[in-house]
Amino acid sequence: MDPMAAIKQTFFQECEELLTELESGLLKIEDGNDDPETVNAVFRAVHSIKGGAGAFGFDELVEFAHIFETALDLLRSAKLAPNPSVTKTFLRASDSLADFVRAARENGCVAGAHVKSITDELNALCSGAAKKDGTSPPKQQNIDDLDFQPVAVSLDSIFESTPEEPPPFTQDFLIRFMPKPALYAKANEALCLLRELGGLGEMSVECCVDEIPLLSELDPEGAYLSWSVHLRTSADEARVREIFEFVEWDCDLDIAAADVGRLLEEFQAALEPCAKLVSLAEQQKNNNQHMASATLAPSDEHDDNAGPVKVAHPSNENGAYPAQTTIRVDLNRVDRLINLVGELVINQAMLSQRVAEAGLPRASSVVIGLDELEQLTRDIQDSVMAIRAQPVKAVFQRMSRTVREIAAMTGKSVRLVTEGEGTEVDKTVVERLTDPLTHMIRNAVDHGIETPEARAAAGKAEEGSLRLSATHRSGRVVIEVADDGAGLNRGRIREIAVSRGLIPAEADLTDDEIDNLIFLPGFSTASTVSNISGRGVGMDVVKRAIQALGGRISIASNPGRGSTFSMSLPLTLAVLDGMVVTVADQTLVVPLTAVIETLQPKNANVHVLGDGARVIATRSSFIPLIDVGSVLFYRTEETDPTMQVALLVESESGARCALLVDAIQGQRQVVIKSLETNYGRVCGIAAATILGDGRVALILDVDAIVDRPRMDRADQTLVAAE
Repeated sequence: MDPMAAIKQTFFQECEELLTELESGLLKIEDGNDDPETVNAVFRAVHSIKGGAGAFGFDELVEFAHIFETALDLLRSAKLAPNPSVTKTFLRASDSLADFVRAARENGCVAGAHVKSITDELNALCSGAAKKDGTSPPKQQNIDDLDFQPVAVSLDSIFESTPEEPPPFTQDFLIRFMPKPALYAKANEALCLLRELGGLGEMSVECCVDEIPLLSELDPEGAYLSWSVHLRTSADEARVREIFEFVEWDCDLDIAAADVGRLLEEFQAALEPCAKLVSLAEQQKNNNQHMASATLAPSDEHDDNAGPVKVAHPSNENGAYPAQTTIRVDLNRVDRLINLVGELVINQAMLSQRVAEAGLPRASSVVIGLDELEQLTRDIQDSVMAIRAQPVKAVFQRMSRTVREIAAMTGKSVRLVTEGEGTEVDKTVVERLTDPLTHMIRNAVDHGIETPEARAAAGKAEEGSLRLSATHRSGRVVIEVADDGAGLNRGRIREIAVSRGLIPAEADLTDDEIDNLIFLPGFSTASTVSNISGRGVGMDVVKRAIQALGGRISIASNPGRGSTFSMSLPLTLAVLDGMVVTVADQTLVVPLTAVIETLQPKNANVHVLGDGARVIATRSSFIPLIDVGSVLFYRTEETDPTMQVALLVESESGARCALLVDAIQGQRQVVIKSLETNYGRVCGIAAATILGDGRVALILDVDAIVDRPRMDRADQTLVAAE
C-alpha cells in the first residue's frame, strides 16, 4: 500500500477547492472585476497546486502549472491586460490544469496535442507581454533540470553567517513582515525565512513587540511578533519576494526600496518598544505576585451579592487566531449518522403511537416528556441534514467548461450567466445533477442558440446568452436553464415525431404536448450524427434522471426568443413534513409544502362538467376536484365529495386542484424511503415511509396527480401511435 495515499487524497481534495476558486476568479475577471485581490487569489490557486504537486512528484502537472503561473504573474504585475482573448486563454488553461489534476489522481495522462496547444498560447502571451515591456520573456525551466538539495539550518547562527566574498550591494530594501497564525499552523517558521533573507546580502532586523498582550490574554496559538528588515543586496525585488512565495497569503508583507539614512533612524526608533516590553513584563510579574498572595490569604470580608468571576479569553477581533470553520469528514460517516437519525425519528413516532393508544392525558409527565423528545429529535434531524447541504456552485462552475467546449465545436459565441450559486441542496441531489445539466447545456448551445450570422440577421447580439439559475421555492429547489435562442420549432418537432412513428399524423396536440415530445426516447432534431448530438439520447435521459431524484421537468418556449427548462427537485432525499390522510382504508402522506388549505366540500360548490370531470368553486374560482382513491385505483367508483375532505394543493408549475381524501389523521415528519430502490416506480407515488405503528405509507407525488389529465391524454396519443 502507498503510505502517502491518505496525504495524496487530501491534496486532491484541496485541488478541487483550488480549481473551483481558480475558475470563479477567472470568471470574475472575464466580467471586468480585475481588482488585485481577485487576481492574487487566482495566482495563489495555481501556485498552491504547483507546490503540492511538486511534493508528490507529479512532474507534468508542475511543469504546466509553472507555465500557467508565469502568465498569471504578468497579469498580476499589470504587464498583461485582461482582455477577452487573454481571459479565454486562461479559462482554457484552467480546464487543462483540471485535466492534469485528474490525470495525476487516476495515474493517467493528458493528450499531448491539447497540452501543446494551450502551452503555446500561454507562451505567446508571455512573449507578447515581454516584447511590449521591452524585456526578454521568462525562460521556462524543465522540472527535470531543477536540482533540489537539502540545506542544513542552524538557528544559532541565523544572523551571524555572512558570505565569504560578499557581492557588490546595489539595492536597499525595507521589508515589513508580520506572520499570521495560519503561517505557524502550517509548520512554517519565521526565523527560517529571515535566515533565507540574510543569505541574499547584509541584513539588520528589528522585532516589534507592540502587539503582545498581557499574559492572561495571551493565546498560545496566536501570532503577535513582527519584523522590520533592512536588506542590502544585489538581488532584485522578485528574488526577495520569492523567499515568501509559499507564505505570502499567511502573512502581512511589505517590500519597498528604502533610503539607508532614513532606515537607520527608523530602526533606532524601533528600539523603544523593547523598553516598553521590559516594563510590561515587570508590571505583569508584580501583578501575578499580588494575585497569588490575594488568593492564598484568607479574606475576612465576603460579598454575598458578588456575581460570578468573569474570565478574559483571547479576543479574535484583531485576527489573533483564526476560527476553525470547516472539518473534513468521511461521507460514509455522515450517511450513517443520517440513517441513524432517521431510525430515531421512526422510533419516536412509534413511542407517540403507543402513548396515544394508552390514552394518557396530555398533562401527564410522559406525554410532556415525549413532546420534548419530539422537538429535540426534530432539531437533531435538521442539524444533521444541514451537514449534507451543499451549494450548487460546484456544479454550476463545471458547466462553464461545457459551454466553452460546445461553443468552440459549433462555432458559436455563448456567454454563461449563473444566478443563485449559493442555493443549498442535499449533497446527493447535487452530485446527481451534473449529468442532466450537462445534457441540457449541450442541447441549449447546439440546438437552441443560433450561429452569430443567424443572430445578427434576426437583430440579436452575435453572442448568445445562456442563464443557469437556482432558487428555493415552496420547500424545493428549482433550477432553470434558459437561452435567448430561436426557441423550439414545434412544426419540425411534430414532423419528426410523425415520421418516426412516435405520434399519429392526425393527433391533435397542444403546444405543451408538442414540446414534451422531445423527452421521448429516440427523439432528436439533429439532421446528422455528430460528437454533440443526433443519436436521440439526451432529453429522455434527463427526464429519467430528474424523476429518479423525485423531481420533474417542464418547458416554456417562445419562438424567436428562447426556451426555459425548469427542474423542480426536493431539497433533501431524507425527510419531509407531511399530512397523513386516509383513502379507502389506506394511509397516505401528502407533502405539507404542497398543501394550501383544507376544505369541506358542499353540494352547492361542486359542479360537474360535460366529460364527467368535477370542479369545486372556492374563492371566486373553479378548481379541478380529483378523487385520490379513484386515481390510485383504490376504488372503482367515485364517492360523494360532501362526505370527504378536500386538500387544496398547488404544483410546482402553479396549477391548483383539490384532492379528495376520506379523513385527515394529522401532520407528521416522516423519513423518506425510496420506492424505486426497494420496489419500482409507481405513477402518482413519490416515495414511501414507515409510520409509528410500523406500517408502510405511500407519499403522494402531488405534481403527477395534478398533471394526470394531461398525462392521460399523452398516454392515449402514444397508445394510438403504437
